[in-house]
Amino acid sequence: MATNVVRRWQRDDLMKQRVLIVEDEFLIALDLEATVEGMGMQVAGLANDREQALRLAPLADIAFVDVNLADGPTGPEIGRRLAQEHGIAVVFMTGNPVVADGVKGAVGVVQKPVMPSVVEQLVKYLAARRVGMFAVVPSQMTVFA
Repeated sequence: MATNVVRRWQRDDLMKQRVLIVEDEFLIALDLEATVEGMGMQVAGLANDREQALRLAPLADIAFVDVNLADGPTGPEIGRRLAQEHGIAVVFMTGNPVVADGVKGAVGVVQKPVMPSVVEQLVKYLAARRVGMFAVVPSQMTVFA
């Protein structure tokens, strides 16, 4: 019985994770938002540059970050700051190989375009990881060491 209570608590905690989307292409951001909300999870906000992302950071648990944003190639710095200063689980979603070697504090990277099913796998993986549950790494994600 105690195991069921713990599992229910962990499952509830999974659904409370808030996702920040840092993407300057509006249609991509809206598609990510629809996928996350379709899972029953909350989007902490949409940001298209460093200033917006850092302003929304206190509201987020998970972040999907593009490399090239409205204010230039600031994604790696944003991802590092979100992870290190705010404890956010960061995954880069990009077509830019600049982050292939990793960004300190970030979890990993997936190559664009990213299908909704992959976004769902990523959200489940990151949320489970945040609450200490076992989760399988999505095959499309390159995990940083």
